[in-house]
Amino acid sequence: MDKIVINALNGISYGMLLFLIASGLSLVMGLMGIVNLAHGAIFVVGGFVGLTIAKLTGSFLLAVLVGALSAGLLGVILERGFFRFLYKQDFAQVLVTFGFIFIIGNLLLWIWGPWPRSAFVPSYFAGSVPVMGAYFPIHRFAVIGIAAMIFFVLWWLQEKTRTGAIIRAGMDDAEMVSGLGINLTPINIGAFFLGSAIAGAGCVIGVQLFGSISHFDGMGLLLTAVIVVIIGGVGSVQGALVGALIIGLVDSFGKVYFPEITRFTMYLALAVIIIVKPSGILGRKL
Repeated sequence: MDKIVINALNGISYGMLLFLIASGLSLVMGLMGIVNLAHGAIFVVGGFVGLTIAKLTGSFLLAVLVGALSAGLLGVILERGFFRFLYKQDFAQVLVTFGFIFIIGNLLLWIWGPWPRSAFVPSYFAGSVPVMGAYFPIHRFAVIGIAAMIFFVLWWLQEKTRTGAIIRAGMDDAEMVSGLGINLTPINIGAFFLGSAIAGAGCVIGVQLFGSISHFDGMGLLLTAVIVVIIGGVGSVQGALVGALIIGLVDSFGKVYFPEITRFTMYLALAVIIIVKPSGILGRKL
């Protein structure tokens, strides 16, 4: 029983980290139709900047804030400088955003050198607590708790505010919203900043699950985040959470009970969802 509980907690903590990456990606894809493959690289930038601040100052909170700000600003620069010219150009979006994965990765290599950034765990998140006869790291509980709070903030923003109503309407029919005199440009910029900032903060918060982050790790995490978005449904905060938890749990239990095929378990889950509900579990029909 203790083994099942620990694996479930590991899957939930990993899933919550995936949610921090995938929620912004889902929002941008749903609102603007931008397939931003550079999102994983933005995640890594936030981690590199934030972890550097953490090592210099010893402040975890400052590291999260600076990591989020740096990732958010980079996201806005890319959106204003390049991506806004690529609306409804799917092939160009893929080529340009994929190219930025290598550009950003090599810039990180040039600035920080070839060494990965190791995780920073503040003293109040260090250690473990007993759970069902086993021990579970406190920092993993912190990842779950922080990601849950971010989810509730995003849910409130999307479902209970005027801005959220505009975002939902823009996902359904951006031309009609613009025709009503609502300027979607600041909404798009804000969405891009928020999604990138959450990803950057998520890297600082959740890198403890990996031990360190390297220059091109964003590519692998991006692929997983895209699977999360497809499973949960594009444009849905709730969908991003559900998809992330499914992949987190599938990955965690797969490593224990199906180690020979663990690399393919999330693709199996993806295939099942695409067959049963192509729009995703909680996806909006775009």
